[in-house]
Amino acid sequence: MLADTTKDAIRAAYARLKEGLPGFRARPAQTRMIAAVANALAAPHGVAAIEAPTGTGKSMAYLIAGHAAARAQKKRLLIATATVALQEQLVERDIPLYLKLSGHSAKVALAKGRSRYLCPRNLAMARQGLDGPTQAGFGFDPELALWQKPPSERDKRALGKLAKAWDAGSWNGDMDAAPEPIGDALRPLLTTSAGGCTNRKCVYFMQCPFFTARRAVDDAEIIVANQDLVLADLTMPADDESFGGVILPRPDETLYILDEAHHLPAKAIDRGAAEVHLAATLRHLNRLGRQVHAAYSLTDKENLGRLTLDAGDAKLQQLSDGLEALEKEIRLGWVPDPGELEPMYRGSLGCLPAAWVDHAHALSLLTGEVQRWLTAVRRAVVEMTDGGPTQDALARELGIGLERVARQAACWQAWAAEDGEAAPPLARWVSLNGEQQLTCHASAVSASSLLRHVLWGNASGVVLTSATLSSGGNFRGYADAVGLPSDAATVSLPSPFDLAAQARLEVPALDVLPTAREEHAQAISDWLDAHLDWAAGNLVLFTSRAKLDRVLQCLPLDKVRKVRAQGSLGKAQLIAEHGADIGAGKGSTLFGLASFGEGLDLPGKLCETVVITQLPFAVPTDPVGATYAEWLESRGRNPFMEVSVPDATRLLTQYCGRLIRTETDHGRVVILDRRIVSKRYGAGMLRALPPFQRVIER
Repeated sequence: MLADTTKDAIRAAYARLKEGLPGFRARPAQTRMIAAVANALAAPHGVAAIEAPTGTGKSMAYLIAGHAAARAQKKRLLIATATVALQEQLVERDIPLYLKLSGHSAKVALAKGRSRYLCPRNLAMARQGLDGPTQAGFGFDPELALWQKPPSERDKRALGKLAKAWDAGSWNGDMDAAPEPIGDALRPLLTTSAGGCTNRKCVYFMQCPFFTARRAVDDAEIIVANQDLVLADLTMPADDESFGGVILPRPDETLYILDEAHHLPAKAIDRGAAEVHLAATLRHLNRLGRQVHAAYSLTDKENLGRLTLDAGDAKLQQLSDGLEALEKEIRLGWVPDPGELEPMYRGSLGCLPAAWVDHAHALSLLTGEVQRWLTAVRRAVVEMTDGGPTQDALARELGIGLERVARQAACWQAWAAEDGEAAPPLARWVSLNGEQQLTCHASAVSASSLLRHVLWGNASGVVLTSATLSSGGNFRGYADAVGLPSDAATVSLPSPFDLAAQARLEVPALDVLPTAREEHAQAISDWLDAHLDWAAGNLVLFTSRAKLDRVLQCLPLDKVRKVRAQGSLGKAQLIAEHGADIGAGKGSTLFGLASFGEGLDLPGKLCETVVITQLPFAVPTDPVGATYAEWLESRGRNPFMEVSVPDATRLLTQYCGRLIRTETDHGRVVILDRRIVSKRYGAGMLRALPPFQRVIER
């Protein structure tokens, strides 16, 4: 139960919000959300899933209730989002506004993963290495140089500007706020992974942006992070044999608000995925062997990790031989279909051929031994006191090599493991790329086991929120996907907008279904040409790049000129140019894929028509989804109705959410897929969509 003092604090904060926020309008959905968040976080290990449509004011709702609950319990409030944009909105706008209006003061910290921050050591090495590796002191081994190939002139200019801003103190090292665009080739050179970092041994430790951010997190009452970082922390073993509390505060001392929580299942599954590209792994092992030789030479020690150099070489050779033996076994046991563009062998119900599993078991043992030895080798290099720049470079490379071996180990452990009877099996598969190179994969097929293990019951309290968590108010699909505890509260809030008056949902009478690919692309093009208002702002959503490109090819040239297609420019520039043309009274139409259907904010005239070209069912060849569907079928369940339809319905609701962003918006959503009215499952999907006025052509 909520303590009276907590209730009073929440009421007072809400009253100040009403008084201080210009144009404030009371919304019943917002007050219901405040109560739901407060009740969940007041209970020991309380959990709530709250569906809050656009316009609810959910960030202010969970800040009011969450901060009051955290203060009352002397715990930290951690808000995790799925996108950098929402993180920045919270830190720069929503939280300062909440603190100002509520009269509270609190230290706030933004927590990001290590790769989101500049590594000052790597910046220094990149600058030193511009004239070649010998000038940087790595003459005996050019492989230790940061630049493995000469930098482009553009990268040189960008590096110079970034270095100048860092030296002047005008840039804090946040890569998302860099004063100069950073190309794909330059970014990985200026950041580091955990393995490549030497922590307190680094001479740049005290000025390092990542560790500066970590120190701010240690002092903060309110922390804003991303879901990937939260999952990374929750899956890290702590010193007391528990999990979490390594990067972020301990779970039992934290109240979690997971915003954009419809992304959580996929992110948790990705967290447990592993893959080994066999050819690349063999190349990396050869390079690692040369770096190990350099480590023995630099430390001048005969034994490292209880192994001589010759014994260590033998271990690496054993690992290389084992990988080659597995590759030979796979190629003997699997003949890919020559007609497939990217052939794949997927183990039915996660079961691979016994010979492959035997090789994986041996590789799992070997990678474990190599990990332990390499850890000692790297430690000896890091702890040197006079190794100079070679020491820094070698420590970085050995750390990255260790991470690669750890990723190998995870894959072989997954291939060799026995699946339990109660839980779904792991998906295990092999893919072949265009260069005929093999990659071995493993992944969980459901997030439920992982989240039950590390989150529910360990966290002091958790609130999951998004505009789309249920399928028409039914949370069963989402609850199964995340393993929601049986006593968790589920709340679906109504939209604060008059959706029936503000928008129409139209299903035109197309006579072609998406299964006829070419004909459907032509039908989409014909409809857009004839019925889209090309003088207005529009968003057209596709489920594949191939369909988007084909429709563009079919459109008349005068219409193509009004289209801005995702990928032709950066997302921010596309949106800016779209807005500029709409502001100038010209028409502009955005063509986009799934990422444009979620989180894109195009209020008013920027988007008056949303066209959904096809129901967003998952790709049926996805090995993770296929393995899970197979497991459900083996238990007499219907994966299409239990998983595919609810997931597609949630995505469809997200896409519809791009249209009405404010009380004054008006427009229409058009679905160019007749399955929503012709198939039996379509009726349920249609009922679950927002209550727009329906216009179904017969």
